[in-house]
Amino acid sequence: MGKVVMYSSVSVDGFVADENDQPGPLFDWLSSGDVPLDESGELKVSQISYDYTRAYWDQIGVTIVGRHVFDLTDGWDGKPPGGIDHVVVVTHRPMPEGWDSEAPFHFVDGVEAAVAKAQELAGDRMVEVAAGDVGGQVLAAGLIDEVRMDVVPVVFGSGKRYFGSVHAQHLLEDPDVMIQGNRVLHLRYRVRR
Repeated sequence: MGKVVMYSSVSVDGFVADENDQPGPLFDWLSSGDVPLDESGELKVSQISYDYTRAYWDQIGVTIVGRHVFDLTDGWDGKPPGGIDHVVVVTHRPMPEGWDSEAPFHFVDGVEAAVAKAQELAGDRMVEVAAGDVGGQVLAAGLIDEVRMDVVPVVFGSGKRYFGSVHAQHLLEDPDVMIQGNRVLHLRYRVRR
């Protein structure tokens, strides 16, 4: 089984979006360089961010998101983002009416079921869990192996928290990766068991 990794870009004060679900400048680092990050050429980062981010993205087999993110993105029009093979959506509601049941999206009830389904689909590849409420629930369930964050130099003051509404302490190891790119600090922590 591949690792289960919680991930997002995040403000210095720990938010993944503002109160209106807007990321503001959190993704500006994805256009702050001259090295294309994907085939579209729309995302361009510094060489050091490319080396770190591309290697990470190439390991991801499945992404887990909550229904709120799925709805905000209109399900990415049925195509998983970033070349990922599958998306597992944590929801208590059925798939949207008219949704293409052949699209590589899987709707499950609960984070334990989501991680089990994602690991089944990913095989040896990595399972990425979107930070926020669902990510915090997966962390609280003890199912996260690693926390990755791209820290952006902005203070939101309020909004959607990186760890959602986690109400208990969770210890992380010292960061084993700290890479400074243009307008971003890439950090990786293993979850202490």
